[in-house]
Amino acid sequence: MKYLHFLFFVVLIYACGKSDDSDNGNIPETPDAPNILLIIADDMGKDASQGFLEGSIKATTPNLDQLRNDGLVFNNLWVNPTCSPTRASIITGKYGYRTGVKWANDELSQTEKTLQKYINEETSNAYTTAVVGKWHLSGENTNTKPESFGIDYYAGLIRGATQNYFQWQLTEDDLASLQTEYTSKVFTDLSIDWISNQSKPWFLWLAYNAPHTPFHVPPSEMHSQGDLPDYTDGLEPMPYYMAAIEAMDYQIGKLLEGIPQEDLDNTIIVFLGDNGTPNQVAQAPFSSNTVKGSLYQGGINVPMFISGTGVSRTGEDNSLICSTDIFSTIADLAGVSTSEIHDSKSFKTLLSNETVHRDFQYSEMNDGTDDLWAISNGAYKLIVNVNGDEELYHLTSDPYENNNLLNATLTTDEENTKLALETELLSIRN
Repeated sequence: MKYLHFLFFVVLIYACGKSDDSDNGNIPETPDAPNILLIIADDMGKDASQGFLEGSIKATTPNLDQLRNDGLVFNNLWVNPTCSPTRASIITGKYGYRTGVKWANDELSQTEKTLQKYINEETSNAYTTAVVGKWHLSGENTNTKPESFGIDYYAGLIRGATQNYFQWQLTEDDLASLQTEYTSKVFTDLSIDWISNQSKPWFLWLAYNAPHTPFHVPPSEMHSQGDLPDYTDGLEPMPYYMAAIEAMDYQIGKLLEGIPQEDLDNTIIVFLGDNGTPNQVAQAPFSSNTVKGSLYQGGINVPMFISGTGVSRTGEDNSLICSTDIFSTIADLAGVSTSEIHDSKSFKTLLSNETVHRDFQYSEMNDGTDDLWAISNGAYKLIVNVNGDEELYHLTSDPYENNNLLNATLTTDEENTKLALETELLSIRN
């Protein structure tokens, strides 16, 4: 009996001690906030990607295949026709007409609040953030520091483009240096090094410049396209394009191997293309006029899949999603309580539940000659040119936009749908 009294006394003291800890402001243990890895491929459309019906020639991508098969594939992501507007929409959560970034090489104003800055303002600096790789949000202004946008660390291609994957200028810690190693490898190594030095949850935006031109031959161990000669005009570009994708996939595998397993188990991975395939390597059912640089599906409907911690759904999701939505989704994953801001709406719930996300999706472009907008309700798609030209497609029966319904008399239902799309477009742009 004395032993039982003693045991009760010990338990009581321990319980009081735990209570005192709580009173002193100690926070009960909760699951770790997830690490967030956003990987952006440059110029990689559905016709070049495994897992999609479009295209007949596909790169061999075992690491991306594993991520896709383990996670959720989004079939209806809309981005912009070129890289800078897509990146700006993700990093600000705003459509291009609001930020002024509507075509490649447009400059993002430093008055814009980036996703990285927003997350840390809303979570009391819970995350450390980095952008590695292609920036391409500063136009020709090489004096712009990505760190001035509230990003903790940047290393990569400020201008976004390079004339040679083996001879290029790296900007890191505001210093420029000439690099002679393959870009995808350098970006991967920098990412692994940065992750290894983090002591709190991290958000890494990893933007490969592959498989963007110039066409080239990656290191042989990184691809399966055979013994390719150096690319020159007149050669078939497809194997070089596929080799760049395979080399990127190889490096993604190296990255995942380089992340400590405990960290990787607590990481959510988002992979997407920034716009459609370049016209030189477009594949049916797309044409050279309906891929990158256009508002047709081949230009703006790109691969995206998400896997990792917190993703309990697998297979395919057909929800209408805009690239702006990635802003709120990543913020939501990082613990920000607001699920909608600007033109961005979080689709985090789709990672675990099948729900309705949007009724409409929107994209746009202004290349200095053509100023166009596109809107869809999933079944129908309307493209409007500022000069008054319009195109209307029934995506359900005509997914690759071969039949402009406005070339014939519209049915009553089609007229009503067109009016609803025009009304929503007016609402979005005002």
